Amino acid sequence: MENKTDNKEKTSFGKKIVDNLTGIFLPVINLITAASIMKSILILLVTFGVMTPENGIYRIFYAVSDGFFYFLPFFLAATASRQWKTDMFISMMIPVAMLYPDLMNLLENGQTFPFLGINVPQAIYHSSVIPVLLAVGLLKLVELPCDRFLPEVIKGFVKPIICMCIVLTFTFLLFGPLGTWIGSGLTKLFFLLYDWNSIVAGAFMGLLIQPMVVIGAHWAIVPIALNNIATQGFDVIMPLLGAAVYGQAGAAFAVALKCRISTEKGKFDRQIAIQSGFTACLGVTEPALYSVNLPRVWPLFWGCIAGAVGGALAGFAGNHCISFAFPSVLTCVAFAGPGFLLFMLSMLLGLISGFVLTYLFYREKA
Repeated sequence: MENKTDNKEKTSFGKKIVDNLTGIFLPVINLITAASIMKSILILLVTFGVMTPENGIYRIFYAVSDGFFYFLPFFLAATASRQWKTDMFISMMIPVAMLYPDLMNLLENGQTFPFLGINVPQAIYHSSVIPVLLAVGLLKLVELPCDRFLPEVIKGFVKPIICMCIVLTFTFLLFGPLGTWIGSGLTKLFFLLYDWNSIVAGAFMGLLIQPMVVIGAHWAIVPIALNNIATQGFDVIMPLLGAAVYGQAGAAFAVALKCRISTEKGKFDRQIAIQSGFTACLGVTEPALYSVNLPRVWPLFWGCIAGAVGGALAGFAGNHCISFAFPSVLTCVAFAGPGFLLFMLSMLLGLISGFVLTYLFYREKA
């Protein structure tokens, strides 16, 4: 009897996590998908010389498609506020501070400044997910005593002050830098592995890069890759990430086949899974991560395993990235050179492995 009760409690807790993630991302998932497709089409048009980045059409529509991801914390603050029943306007003040140009330019360029006697750590706040969700979650806890104990006559203006003093302190000193700390640590571990064995390093990065995307830790890799290209003329990290992208795509496509289309929800879930799998094939995994694989957990896991398998092949290939690009079929020209064929095969292997593993071992719940 105790085991059954424990299992129910665990299931209930896991279901709460899934329901919360779904409630936060579902209201914006169509926007995520639309922005992803628009961005991919623009990249495709530039790749084939139909237009240039200086073209006015490109500038405006790239601004809205890329800008959506850049300002994603604002959207998540709103949806998390609705999900957790916090004051939406106070919740929106959090990304206002996170993305304020003066602060953001300092912290994202490696500079710092003192706050309460502590130097604020470097962090990447644009396009981030975890910092704003942790901050709104903390806001929920801070609002409870404010609503209970503050007199009504002063609550309207005192409550936001108290909330911001507490929440922003934790955000800038802990929540924001968290992804950077994790990303930097994993990157250092990667180079140790790469010097020892490139195949193991490829599997390591293929396994972890998409969870790093979820918490925003992947931004720690970008300046390192850019510096490698500037100083050495090539980078070895980016080619190892392609299989992980397609592993998530394959997992999303497998979920689409598993969806129960006998219900309206099942039909909607299948549509979202197919759309997000397609955008992942174009190099943008956020729709697949946030709307399909992460809420279901196991598709994310099997997609990561597929990324490790394909990443090991890419590590064996020893392919180099000669100009900075996140790997996909649209940007494959940046990876031309030794090991290019195996690099392309690694992405195909990630796609097939992600699909097969998810289809075999994942079961869609009713």
